[in-house]
Amino acid sequence: MNRRRHAAAVTVVGAVTLLAAPGQAFAAPQPPEPPEPPRKSLEEVRRELDGLYRRAASATDAYNLAEEQAERQSAQIVRLAKEIAAGRARIDDLKDRAGATARAQYRGGGLPPEAQLVLTDDPHLFLDAAGRIKAGGKATRDLLGELNRNQADLTAYSREAGVQWALLEANRVEKEKHKKEINERIAAARRIEAQLKKEELARLRKLEREAADEAQTAWLGSGVLKEIDGRASEQGRAAVAFATGQIGKPYVWGAEGPGSYDCSGLTSQAWAAAGRGIPRTSQEQWRLLPRVDVKDMRPGDLVIYHADASHVGMYVGDGAIVHAPRPGRSVTLAGAGSMAILGIVRPDK
Repeated sequence: MNRRRHAAAVTVVGAVTLLAAPGQAFAAPQPPEPPEPPRKSLEEVRRELDGLYRRAASATDAYNLAEEQAERQSAQIVRLAKEIAAGRARIDDLKDRAGATARAQYRGGGLPPEAQLVLTDDPHLFLDAAGRIKAGGKATRDLLGELNRNQADLTAYSREAGVQWALLEANRVEKEKHKKEINERIAAARRIEAQLKKEELARLRKLEREAADEAQTAWLGSGVLKEIDGRASEQGRAAVAFATGQIGKPYVWGAEGPGSYDCSGLTSQAWAAAGRGIPRTSQEQWRLLPRVDVKDMRPGDLVIYHADASHVGMYVGDGAIVHAPRPGRSVTLAGAGSMAILGIVRPDK
């Protein structure tokens, strides 16, 4: 018994000695590896990509609007610059004419020739001179009045030019902000797509088609197509012919052809080819063009999508649209009801 106690004591002492020995180190236990986050389903990926491309489309519309406004402001600045140059030339001419009158008076001892004739004893010359003095005074007043008006116009043109320059700079900043957002959204979407395997990308495309088909089937199931029997106008047919002629060309944000388009670039250029100019962006098309009921829709009408009017396609008949979908896709035909319809506008109403 004593021998066993002694052995146990030696063991305890030895363990304590080892623990206390200098230079002796023991690794702390490592925490367990955190579990990998669950991978998203392809349906979740599809919805995430759809959201990113939707936000990119909305930013594209804002970019296009800022660009359109900047172009108008640039044209206004050019017009004002021409007005300012012409105004300065008119003022210089008026000053020369006023100076010539003043010099003539100086040479006549401060009196114009007409005033000197008033001093004559000849009554006929006196009356003639008096009339000429009256006419000359009016001409001088008119000259000064025109000079003052031109000076005021020049001041107004210069002030307006300053306002337009400020607006142009504000729109330039706005464009850059939206351009950055567009690139960020598209880059984020492409990073997600780059992580998918080839077979996953194929299945993703299949899910996209199925979601569009499901929405189109529900739209047609409402019986809406039974009521749509409008015939296209001559301009509408021309617009449809142009738009369908672009099928297969790639989507590029901000593009208006001829080699690529974004959604509103396609519709605005199609109607321009038909001889009618319309607003450049889908949001402005929705805001400014006449609206019609879905049941009255006819080929050539524009179908505006989503609550923020960030997408547009052109109705071509039989429940279909032609549109430029998004980056990575090309101009194509799709079901008019494959996306959430906000409303219909008619450029030639």
